[in-house]
Amino acid sequence: MRKWTVASALLLLSLLFLFADQGRKFQANAEGDSDELVDPPKVEDKIGAVPHGLSTDSDVVKRESESISKRSLRSNAEKFEFQAEVSRLMDIIINSLYSNKDIFLRELISNASDALDKIRFLSLTDKDVLGEGDNTKLDIQIKLDKEKKILSIRDRGIGMTKEDLIKNLGTIAKSGTSAFVEKMQTSGDLNLIGQFGVGFYSVYLVADYVEVISKNNDDKQYVWESKADGAFAISEDTWNEPLGRGTEIRLHLKEEAGEYLQESKLKELVKRYSEFINFPIYIWASKEVDVEVPADEDDSSDEEDSSESSSKEESEDEDADKSEDEEKKPKTKTVKETTYEWELLNDVKAIWLRNPKEVTEEEYTKFYHSLAKDFSDEKPLAWSHFTAEGDVEFKAVLFVPPKAPQDLYESYYNANKSNLKLYVRRVFISDEFNELLPKYLNFLLGLVDSDTLPLNVSREMLQQHSSLKTIKKKLIRKALDMIRRIADEDPDESTDKEKKDTSSDNNEKKGQYSKFWNEFGKSIKLGIIEDATNRNRLAKLLRFESTKSEGKLTSLDQYISRMKAGQKDIFYITGTSKEQLENSPFLERLKKKNFEVIFFTDPVDEYLMQYLMDYEDKKFQNVSKEGLKLGKDSKDKELKESFKDLTKWWKTALSKDNVDDVKISNRLDNTPCVVVTSKFGWSANMERIMQSQTLSDASKQAYMRGKRVLEVNPRHPIIKELRERVVKNPEDEGVKHTAQLMYQTALFESGFLLDDPKDFASRIYDSVKTSLDISPEATVEEEDDTEVEAESDSKPEADAVHDGDVDDAKDEL
Repeated sequence: MRKWTVASALLLLSLLFLFADQGRKFQANAEGDSDELVDPPKVEDKIGAVPHGLSTDSDVVKRESESISKRSLRSNAEKFEFQAEVSRLMDIIINSLYSNKDIFLRELISNASDALDKIRFLSLTDKDVLGEGDNTKLDIQIKLDKEKKILSIRDRGIGMTKEDLIKNLGTIAKSGTSAFVEKMQTSGDLNLIGQFGVGFYSVYLVADYVEVISKNNDDKQYVWESKADGAFAISEDTWNEPLGRGTEIRLHLKEEAGEYLQESKLKELVKRYSEFINFPIYIWASKEVDVEVPADEDDSSDEEDSSESSSKEESEDEDADKSEDEEKKPKTKTVKETTYEWELLNDVKAIWLRNPKEVTEEEYTKFYHSLAKDFSDEKPLAWSHFTAEGDVEFKAVLFVPPKAPQDLYESYYNANKSNLKLYVRRVFISDEFNELLPKYLNFLLGLVDSDTLPLNVSREMLQQHSSLKTIKKKLIRKALDMIRRIADEDPDESTDKEKKDTSSDNNEKKGQYSKFWNEFGKSIKLGIIEDATNRNRLAKLLRFESTKSEGKLTSLDQYISRMKAGQKDIFYITGTSKEQLENSPFLERLKKKNFEVIFFTDPVDEYLMQYLMDYEDKKFQNVSKEGLKLGKDSKDKELKESFKDLTKWWKTALSKDNVDDVKISNRLDNTPCVVVTSKFGWSANMERIMQSQTLSDASKQAYMRGKRVLEVNPRHPIIKELRERVVKNPEDEGVKHTAQLMYQTALFESGFLLDDPKDFASRIYDSVKTSLDISPEATVEEEDDTEVEAESDSKPEADAVHDGDVDDAKDEL
């Protein structure tokens, strides 16, 4: 009876333990109302506070909200449609076969950096904008949720209001949107997206659904969301954790974008593209550590069972001591455990604060790509890294890009943003003013960090600060020295003197100046026009082709080194192309006498030569204008006297054509005559340029056009014959007709536009008639009227057929 009672008691005790365990499971399910709470959340599900194995109601709401929002836009959100330009942009990105999808991360990090710059700038004058606690930490955080395939990028920057979300992410397309779409359609290079300020949309290369959670100090926390289907929604955020301030972007990755859920991939991209971002970038990274845990009884070795009988012979006191020590030190084992922590990815010191000798070429190239937001394979043509000391102290890094921006000269006088970033004591101030460099050097990229300027400055105060002029002056000098070094390193263009005068800062590559000139030569010319102080230094950078350059670019110094003995002027000619100018009648005698002539074929050259009057004590002479001197000719006086009757008669005959004079020419060899302009009037090329400008003043054109002079070649047989006929009969109508025709021909050949092309053509046809012995009274044969009537009779029938076709087409529709 006693034995049965013990067994019954054991059975009853087992049942009680079983019911208790089931009760605990039921209670857990009832409280959570979801199977998701059975398994503890992973560490990466939540940054921060909830210990392992614990969950809260807010976790449930958050996960459910995320799950619902991924299927469709939140029903309580305010819906909007993307503006047409933005929709076009997104279509290009979504349907792009672009292989380098990695750019999305660098664009988001770049935008986060800009937001942090803005809040830090505001904090200079108002420290309260940063708030307290974690909000004061200006950094960028990257976090992965591999299970849900979500990649998050978080910053504590300035954040966006509801209006900002609408304006910046969907409805009001910035000018950069249309500019980028146009660029994509022509070049197809999506890699340039960051240069146009629309880099955010690159997220749709890897995500099919995007959430932007943002909190600005002046507004509530909002969520912007879109599936890139032409619409987006914005709603007040009442379910996510409060950000405090800043923005978090959640990318719900596409199936084919799974590689971006790998920490190693993200670390690699940050290292490649964002190493020089001026804020710390962290990733919530996993790592394995060795942890001591209690050993299970089954894992313990059978030491007790295998102990030798000799141990029994030990004293009972020793057994008691050993047993007592084992109780104090429980048995443990070492296992691998995965933990998570924030890992810093960009610990590189700001490059401009480092010693230039310690910075590698690869680091300069990476820093340039970060500044330019251009991650193509091309390296900058040159860079200059220096420290200025004295009354004004600053550090700077300047770069010459490999290519000119698409709109460099289209928006030259209207550009409102510089390519230089201004820092004061490592704090970013602005890049939206042009006071650090003149407009003609706006193609340079770089950074200036001053210890002299005050931190709490507005843009208006900065423009008036006395130190700014000193900084600008030094930057211009360093920039021009950097460009000169590119030219000095080019063996095809440097004189022996220039090659000896090279800088120790030898980071430029040989043979690059031709490339620089093709991209930015116009900027050097504009500098000569605008910057009188540095005009001579800029003139040394001029490059051009000439009659002796053999297809290569040459400099003014090289031209002077090839000048003939006794030559006092630098000869040049302006026009539309080298091919056109090479055959110009103005060059005939110059070539024969072995004088070199510069070809200026850029429209801006006409303006340039109005400011570049001399160089190294040599005057410039346009060979298509008056004043050309090729040395004294003993026969000049005799020729002028023998052709005096012809030149006087011809001047009278052309008086109504605004011809100021007719002279004997010293520039012609094979051509009978040319038309030149007065020294300070417009050349023929300049007249064409001005006439093509629809808004130019016609009265000013008439004033600046100046007088025209007909120069005749006294050695040409036509001119000799014309002189003889004028002497015999100055009233001969045929001679007058020929003289007028020759003037119009010379006008046309000299590059001028004819005032009356019809009159010129009529004179040509009359001359053709004479050469073919056709009577001047011969007329054009009359058209046959019968054929005209036949065509007229057939027209209604044709129209009827046409009308019938239209009616048939309407019936088919």
